[in-house]
Amino acid sequence: MPAVEYCLVAVDCPDPVALSGFYQRLLGGEVEKYDDDWYDLYAPGGHRIAFQRAPGHRPPQWPRADDNSQQLHLDFHVRDMGAAETQALTLGAVPLDLDDQDGRRGFRVYADPAGHPFCLCQK
Repeated sequence: MPAVEYCLVAVDCPDPVALSGFYQRLLGGEVEKYDDDWYDLYAPGGHRIAFQRAPGHRPPQWPRADDNSQQLHLDFHVRDMGAAETQALTLGAVPLDLDDQDGRRGFRVYADPAGHPFCLCQK
């Protein structure tokens, strides 16, 4: 049995209230405040994403791999790419790479309101 158990992904951002709200509206679930600098999203399926205030946060520049690499990104399965994309953009996502090669590539890349890359992946 492993000595370590996964519990969450923590995302640095300038405004944890706003970013946890973005992902709550995108994924569903419930946001819980730990303190002014830390909010947890308990998403459907038992997944947890934490949002931590980082006053000097600088968003990564996708897809660079040098000193300002993407650091991390989140992948989300979607059944209807068009509907998921519309929802993400309406909530404030920014398109980074929408060329999914007419569905052959199977994913599109966006930035959340704090600049973190995430992918919508065709399920």
